[in-house]
Formats: sequence, structure tokens, C-alpha cells
Amino acid sequence: MLQAVSDRGLKFSIARRSGMLRRVNRIRLVSRTDADALSQLLQTHRAFLAPWEPVRSEDYVTAAGQLADIEAALGRHEQGAAAPFVILDDDGSVAGRVTLSGIVQGPFQSCSMGYWLAEDRTGRGLATQAVAAAVEHAFTTLGLHRVEAATLLANTASQGVLARNGFEEFGMAPRYLKIAGEWQDHRMFQRLAED
Repeated sequence: MLQAVSDRGLKFSIARRSGMLRRVNRIRLVSRTDADALSQLLQTHRAFLAPWEPVRSEDYVTAAGQLADIEAALGRHEQGAAAPFVILDDDGSVAGRVTLSGIVQGPFQSCSMGYWLAEDRTGRGLATQAVAAAVEHAFTTLGLHRVEAATLLANTASQGVLARNGFEEFGMAPRYLKIAGEWQDHRMFQRLAED
């Protein structure tokens, strides 16, 4: 049994196992020390992720490539333009990524969200909980009004994650992102802080 609880802007879950309660943090800010774990996940699950991701260079999935990506993400974080997190499994190991990007304050107060999860970690609610934590961070810590997410038309698993987190579909964007080497249509979703 999992119960969502809030603590300082990051959502975590309380898991009941064998009659005992324990706190499970689902996301944390990505760290340079995550490069090896992320590289291993991306290499192991490359075929699973390929239909949902942009075509990447061979260097991207290496530890050095992940370190460069993490450093760039942390640079955007320091500028207030992104909130890059790792998704954590019950044992605290890295299971994927969730990122709030394109953060804009002022009258817009919005961002986009993207995420991925290793194939062997799917079907257990990790993505749903990580998205909940990232959305709560966007609304409580960052004070944003809106979080947007887009999925490929056929990505029903990701659409389910968004639906379970209160996102509503608001349209379809033709040839929105270049995924798997082709410009592909996406379903557009949003969640407002007031919802």
C-alpha cells in the first residue's frame, strides 16, 4: 500500500511492507555521481527507449556523455530554467529521469515535463509517483501555474501516468518533436495548479 505525502516540496510515498511503514523518496535532484548509473540504464534499456526518444549519438549513453548531460542540466537548474531529477526505486537506486524544463516565471509561470523509466522498473507505479513529485515541486517550490507534457500518439503507458496525475489532454501537435529520427505527432497534456 502506498500513500502520497508531501515534505518540503518533494513528494514521497509511505510504503507498507510486512506491517511496517517506511518513507520512500521517489525523486531527487540529479547529481554528477549519477552518470554511471544513468549510463548503465540507458545502455541496458536502449532498445526499449529508442521508439520514444530522439536519436542520440553513441557518446550520449556513455558515462562521460551522461556526465556532460548532467552538467548541462545542472547549469540550466542554476539559471532557474530547469529542475532535473532522477527517479528512485524503493531501494534508492536510480530508475530513470524526470525533468521540468523551459521553466518560465512572470505571467506565464509554466514549464514542460519529460520523463523516462528503465524497462525493468515499469508497471510498479514508479513513473506515476515520480511525476506526482515533480508536479508538486513545480507548484509548491517553484510556484508555477501550469505543467505541460507531450506523448507520442501510441504511448498509452505514458498517457496513463499523466491521467493518474490529473493531466488533461488539450490538443494534438503535428510533427511536434523529432523522435526515433522522424518528426512525430504528439498528444498534448497539461495540469494547472488550481486543478
